[in-house]
Amino acid sequence: MIETIKYADHISVSKKSFSSTKRKLVPKFRIQDELGNLEKSSNRQGSPTAARTMENQLTDMDMQGPPQQMGYPAPGPIGFPANQHAAFSNQPQPGTSQWAQWTPAAPPLNCPPGLEYLTQIDQLLIHQQVELLEVLTGFETNNKYVISNSLGQRVYFAAEENDCCTRNCCGNLRPFILKILDNTGREVITINRPFRCVSCCYPCCLQKLEVQSPPGVPIGYITQNWHPFLPKFTVLNEHHQEVLKIQGPCVVSRCCSDVDFEITSLDGETKIGKITKQWTGFIKEAFTDADNFAIQFPLDLDVKMKAVMLGACFLIDFMFFEHGGGSESRGGVWQ
Repeated sequence: MIETIKYADHISVSKKSFSSTKRKLVPKFRIQDELGNLEKSSNRQGSPTAARTMENQLTDMDMQGPPQQMGYPAPGPIGFPANQHAAFSNQPQPGTSQWAQWTPAAPPLNCPPGLEYLTQIDQLLIHQQVELLEVLTGFETNNKYVISNSLGQRVYFAAEENDCCTRNCCGNLRPFILKILDNTGREVITINRPFRCVSCCYPCCLQKLEVQSPPGVPIGYITQNWHPFLPKFTVLNEHHQEVLKIQGPCVVSRCCSDVDFEITSLDGETKIGKITKQWTGFIKEAFTDADNFAIQFPLDLDVKMKAVMLGACFLIDFMFFEHGGGSESRGGVWQ
């Protein structure tokens, strides 16, 4: 009787091992042989109950399949717990390419490479770096700017490319090429300012600036509009179509306060943003030309126009707040 019970336990353990292979049952002829042996053994010991009990268990196993515990999900893949099966449902399946399943989101439409981040923000901060050589000697050096988001995290870096003679002879009227790099060092925007006049006597040769992204592909322009008192600019797209207007105050030189250049619609009635020259303190304003700017624009503004707003900010800085190379900062539109 003790041997029969041990044999029944052995069959029960085998039954549990079969449940992980989706009902791989013992062939019927082997079951009949085992039952016959059990009957002979039980007849000798005078107890046929164990054989009938084993026959009922095997019959129930064939009818119901592998037993499952109440309150727990069905077994998952071999090697993983049942409750983690869903967590691996997005893993690449055999015969499929994992690159096709893990491809990053497509960049926004009509967005030049490197400007994807601009689609997610509505404000930029521009900090001009202080050059020690320029502070000590007054010798004009190439301007450098750090462009960051509203949290102060660096997004781009801008550097002027110019020769020594042009910087120190032409002052704030100098032509320049400004290259804007992302955090990987890739050039994403190029700003080109040709040499132009700044005088009310030459309204046909006013300031103009071109913005390219990627370099070599124009995406917009900034042109100065003639006005006897106010600094006014027009923002154009790559097809030279007018998109926005920019207007500054009559007096752009202010002590202890910010200076705002309003960004408006073409009719000038709707204000959609602004370029602000921020007051940085008396010592920094008096002894350096390192300025801080903030640009605010709508979040849904075309990403190309956001890049053109950067160009407008740099043009405003050179025209009104650059006082190196033998030139002084200007208090108005013509002086």
